[in-house]
Amino acid sequence: MQFLAEGNPAPQFELADQDDNIIKLSDYEGKKVLVYFYPKAMTPGCTVQAQNLRDVKAELDAHNVVVFGISPDPVKRLPKFIEKESLNFTLLSDENHQIADAFGVWGPKKFMGKEYDGIHRISFLIDENGNVEKVFDKFKTKDHHEVVLDYLKS
Repeated sequence: MQFLAEGNPAPQFELADQDDNIIKLSDYEGKKVLVYFYPKAMTPGCTVQAQNLRDVKAELDAHNVVVFGISPDPVKRLPKFIEKESLNFTLLSDENHQIADAFGVWGPKKFMGKEYDGIHRISFLIDENGNVEKVFDKFKTKDHHEVVLDYLKS
């Protein structure tokens, strides 16, 4: 598995959000976009990561950053996650993991001795011109938001 590197153009995507609206990355030119991939809505690690991003939304807004959480969850699962956790950013459904493949975050994983293919928890900060500015691949779910904010402040 080889994920996108800094400086690469971000793969353009069109995905359905929690309200089944089509979201296009190209519509966000001129803004920074944090694309964070997570395995499954409403699981413990994914919930903590989402809650923390929710709680720092004002700081992300101040840095002109839009947040998109992308998972292989079906669209119908996403509104439940948003409502349950009062999320204030957009979740996108990548059921066939086409976008996860394009970013290089879909691949072999191990959990409790079993091997399977799935999403690796990696985030990409895409700059105003659509290029990968920063890759966040070394963090704990509870610290993800701090790692992102520390980078934005530096």
